[in-house]
Amino acid sequence: MAAVSRMGIFLGLDASALAEVLAAATLATAQAGEAYVCQGDPAHRFYLLVSGRVRLSQVTPEGQQVVMRFIAPGEEFGIVAILGRLPYPVTAEAVEPAVALAWSGEAFNRLILRHPQIGLNGMAMLAERVREFQDRLREAGTQRVERRVANGLLRLARQAGRSVAEGVLIDLPLSRQDLAEMTGTTLFTVSRTLAGWEERGIISSARKRVTLLQPHALVAVAEDLPEG
Repeated sequence: MAAVSRMGIFLGLDASALAEVLAAATLATAQAGEAYVCQGDPAHRFYLLVSGRVRLSQVTPEGQQVVMRFIAPGEEFGIVAILGRLPYPVTAEAVEPAVALAWSGEAFNRLILRHPQIGLNGMAMLAERVREFQDRLREAGTQRVERRVANGLLRLARQAGRSVAEGVLIDLPLSRQDLAEMTGTTLFTVSRTLAGWEERGIISSARKRVTLLQPHALVAVAEDLPEG
């Protein structure tokens, strides 16, 4: 209950309300590569990630896959479809063994009616998600590729970064193809950009893990500031 009380969607609820929330939940586990939900399926459940990492991706009408974002423990997925009574707009796939709490749409709507704070929290989370996607759309339309890749890494560091001796580790399995899809560029361009930053000592990468060795230098690239 202590852990759930710190999750954004349930902030501000008292112990009695949290007990009701947990009583309505079920556990949903997934192995790496297994999907919790698939794009286009009817939305039946809302999820809150407890452990592991989940990748949200979407296939365009032209058949191109786009990585939308990664979900870290304490974050939700599926809430847009549940609140809007829409099909799932993305596929949510575990990139490592994951455990989530799940609520049916009916149960979650009952909780919102009984505890309006949940609905207010949900709207705040949706507003933040919309702002994030607006930022990405603006970057795709106005920024050169190097800035987009830098912004993508910084965004991931905010979502799933943790301090290590070398700098800030983006603690999720991140392939260069994932980063290319997130930033609207090609695998070749991302690989060339990251290789250049590794030579300059700005980042290091190994086994699908990226560490920001000089986060301030990456911020300078993202903001198009002069070096130094």
